[in-house]
Amino acid sequence: MNPCIHKDDCGGCSFQGVPYELQLETKRATVETLLVPVLTEDLLPVTIEPAPNCYAYRNKMEYTFGDEEKGGPLTLGLHKRGRYMSVVTTDHCQIVDDDFNQVLTATLQFATERGYSRYHKKTHQGLLRHLVLRKGEHTGELLINLVMTDQDMFDRESYRDHLLRLPLSNNTIVGILISINNDPADAVNCQEMIVLFGRDHYFETILGLNFKVNAFSFFQTNVAAVETLYKEAVLLLGDIKDKTVYDLYSGTGTIAQILSANANHVTGVELVEDSVNAARENAMRNSLTNCTFLQGDVLEVLDELIDTPDRIVVDPPRAGIHPKALHKILNYGINQILYISCNPKTLAENLVIAREYGYETTYVKAYDNFPFTKHVETVVLLSHKKSQASSPSL
Repeated sequence: MNPCIHKDDCGGCSFQGVPYELQLETKRATVETLLVPVLTEDLLPVTIEPAPNCYAYRNKMEYTFGDEEKGGPLTLGLHKRGRYMSVVTTDHCQIVDDDFNQVLTATLQFATERGYSRYHKKTHQGLLRHLVLRKGEHTGELLINLVMTDQDMFDRESYRDHLLRLPLSNNTIVGILISINNDPADAVNCQEMIVLFGRDHYFETILGLNFKVNAFSFFQTNVAAVETLYKEAVLLLGDIKDKTVYDLYSGTGTIAQILSANANHVTGVELVEDSVNAARENAMRNSLTNCTFLQGDVLEVLDELIDTPDRIVVDPPRAGIHPKALHKILNYGINQILYISCNPKTLAENLVIAREYGYETTYVKAYDNFPFTKHVETVVLLSHKKSQASSPSL
């Protein structure tokens, strides 16, 4: 495929124009350099798993309304490279399904023809804020969510009909939503949701399990790649029959539900209430009775759990695990902890602390789940060197 036509302006992909082999090596070397202080010679060199697909792999995009030059025509897309206040219309993006590009183009055309204003971050005036598109990779279900203020009138019915006439190639529209957001903060929020068509969710399958994904629920962005990662990662825990597993920072409970097929019981802990509710609903949808999902901060919820788990899986956000929460996790002194990381820098920091508690890294592998971007996933298995960990103060 030819280089993306947006590569010189769009700030979304930092590796556009870079051969894929070089992208892989750059990410692999980054992970290795950061983790070398906690790795033994037998784990070097660190290996990296290529992405199953380099193109059209993202199942979610959050586009912003704006202008490329101050006072210029309305644009809809991603922020311009190095200029956060400017937005480039990314209607030929290569890392999304072309149906996303069609919906973006149709939405921008509709808004431009009717003269709708875009929301200004500084003045907090204007109508249109974001367009959020989500799809089921295996189901082909497309969810369209237009985020706006209530500062002006918007022809909802005409917009709905305009989208439903689109000759999409790969997906079926299952929901068209309007999310009202008057919060001055520059974030995709929803104070009121209006369903113009269909439903406010789509369905996806991962490794044979069914998941309902709500409009604002977190879900894995590259399904094909994460299936590969999960299949390999859960094997690292070995035989977990009759074992109790904690899945910390569990999101919508994807990993927990995969583990439940072999474990005696899995407890997921997640801060975001919407994600916890989705996890509970999806466990019921998959007829899983050995999963429990608790809402709250890991640091606080661990104090409420009485039993000591046999295995722990952690999949924290980019900031990594807070030192106080990490102290509680490591203090269990269990044999194995599986760490799935989206940020090798904070992973390295956490692994240094884990070593002080008697844990050594016994497996590491990087995964390129996001080609053309700087992001890389890393899976690490921590094994305890003795029966009871020491407890240094933090």
